[in-house]
Amino acid sequence: MAAVMDRVETMGAVWMGLTLTCARCHTHKYDEITQDEYYQLFAYFNNGDEANAKVIESEEAWAKYETAMTAHREHLEKARAAATAARRDLENRMLDWEARAQAWIAEGKAVKSPEFSAIQPAKVEGPKGVTFSIDDEGTVLVGGDNPNEATYTLTGKLPAGTIHGIRLEALADESLGGKGPGRMARGNFVLGKLTLSVKGYAYNPLVFSEAKADFAQGGFEPNLVISPDSTRGKDRKGWAVSPKQGESHEAVFALAQPVVLKEPTEFSLVLDQNYGGQHTLGKFRISAMTTPTEMVVPRAQRHTLQKAPDQRSAEEQAALLAWFARIDEKTAPLLAEVKSVEAKLPRKPEMDVRIIRERSGDRRTTHVFRRGEFKQPMDEVSADTLEVLPPVKHRGKHGDRLDLARWLVSGENPLPPRVITNEIWANLFGEGIVTTLNDFGVRGDRPSHPELLDWLAAEFIDNGWSRKKLIKTITMSATYRQSSDHRPELASIDPKNHLLARQNRFRVEAEIVRDLSLAAAGLLSDKIGGPSVFPPIPPGVADVNYNSAFQWKVSPGEDRYRRGMYTFFKRTAPHPNLMTFDCPDSNVTTVQRTRSNTPLAALITLNNETFVEASRALARRVLRDVPESDDGARIGHAFRLCLAREPRPGETDRLGSLLETSRAWYRQNPEAAKAFIGDYAVDSVSAEETAAWIATLRVVLNLDEFLTRS
Repeated sequence: MAAVMDRVETMGAVWMGLTLTCARCHTHKYDEITQDEYYQLFAYFNNGDEANAKVIESEEAWAKYETAMTAHREHLEKARAAATAARRDLENRMLDWEARAQAWIAEGKAVKSPEFSAIQPAKVEGPKGVTFSIDDEGTVLVGGDNPNEATYTLTGKLPAGTIHGIRLEALADESLGGKGPGRMARGNFVLGKLTLSVKGYAYNPLVFSEAKADFAQGGFEPNLVISPDSTRGKDRKGWAVSPKQGESHEAVFALAQPVVLKEPTEFSLVLDQNYGGQHTLGKFRISAMTTPTEMVVPRAQRHTLQKAPDQRSAEEQAALLAWFARIDEKTAPLLAEVKSVEAKLPRKPEMDVRIIRERSGDRRTTHVFRRGEFKQPMDEVSADTLEVLPPVKHRGKHGDRLDLARWLVSGENPLPPRVITNEIWANLFGEGIVTTLNDFGVRGDRPSHPELLDWLAAEFIDNGWSRKKLIKTITMSATYRQSSDHRPELASIDPKNHLLARQNRFRVEAEIVRDLSLAAAGLLSDKIGGPSVFPPIPPGVADVNYNSAFQWKVSPGEDRYRRGMYTFFKRTAPHPNLMTFDCPDSNVTTVQRTRSNTPLAALITLNNETFVEASRALARRVLRDVPESDDGARIGHAFRLCLAREPRPGETDRLGSLLETSRAWYRQNPEAAKAFIGDYAVDSVSAEETAAWIATLRVVLNLDEFLTRS
């Protein structure tokens, strides 16, 4: 009953600007709304049940999907059947596989010191503008352009013999930032994926079983590089070596099956580095491991093989079978074919949505509740609207929500077009023609320009209820395009600017505060549509909710920088950035937001992770866009990006003074500078200089003018 009441009252506030809630318990004391009429509106929603439904994009999209599925379905069914049969055959051959694996492990354990044979790449290719020099020892030094992400492809010939794995040496060098081995300013790198293909093998790329390194950064282990889930462009982690930059390191990647080559054989080795922030290798060398290793079987499966088959758990046995299936000469190609066919399947053009579905049979009766108490029903009523408004037309015996919806937008009902027009006006001017957006009743404020409101409502209807056309009409008017500068001569005549002799100034909405900073920094994603995302949130905030299983996992890549409207809203633990800037809690309908000014707002825009990252990115953008060391030019560029104007002389002087103070401090604290810039280092600019610019431009992002629509 409470949910139905909420729907009635939401409809009344949003579409008609009426405080229907007052009539839940008694006839409205001010507006012409009786208690009976409240429950007549209630009846429209009383026969709606919550349900799931599938919605298709379009009939055309569905037809294309069906056609494509028909072409793939037979192929996929055959591939799956073949793979299933192969796995059953593999189960019969498990003892043979286990014996072979045990022998490989024993051979590896007998090797005290592994041996390696250097590989001389014939060619190394990468992104446009990146250069590679190869010396006589096969060492590759990378130069030229320094992109955020890079894929290196090495080709050449592997030596004849048995190859058990690949060793990658990441080498330090004086020519690299922080002495390398990476190309970013601090010398780190992130190797996301390593892929090896050998000419003549039926199943490429080859499967790696396990990896280990002499050192790995926490959370950036070398096994991530060979994980089957580490697909190009998806997994942004891998092997990294912070804080031990400036030193050489090595990682060994063991093959799941030894490769026997009778003669030197062509190979292709792809190094994907998609973490971003210029985390790419600067100097490296590869070698072939020519001695056995126990890593030929992954650690978990080695542990399982130590147990007798009857002592293994079902999960352990299934994991062992799945591992053998990945490398079995019969099964692996069939599983790969299934995966390939599945990858080609078209995306089903439908989605599940939560809807209210009209009950067909066993309809509920609606009663007036004594003082709104659903346990005390009184007279029965049927679906109908307010007597003071034009009558509703029902298609059948019982009125439903479609009848109500058509009544709202029939053009005969005078309230909806005026309420919607007034709400759009309020978004554009900061205040509505009727300032009480949620109350068009007798206790609401009178319209400041009633004839204008009537005209806009008529235009809205004539243009097919197009909000876009209405917004265009308003924003192209001379009234909208006025300056928002204060006019002292009107202070006593019209202090609240009801007569619109100028534009209004107001702080942007909570979701847009973050969007502005990301846009100025060049980080904001312009992607449209899709599921909600999870931008950074202060630690512990999302833990305080009624669902202990819920976790706020920060979205990777572009999703981290989606517009604020896509931020996942957890009503029991809403994002504090939104709440501080007056975003409603979404538990009940809010037609009109408040705007407050508290110290918490400044603390968030100065210290919150999102806004600190935006200031880092803005500094990097300015330093790259204006490479010459002209402080005035850089400050001017920042002002144009953030405030769409040139700085005044006094502003340039004050920011220049702050810049010099910051430079002096970070020169004395170089480690603090490195920590402050994070992953936003700039080529040919020192960490101390970059940090000083971040500290300076953060002020621009925190100006009242930046967060205010003028």
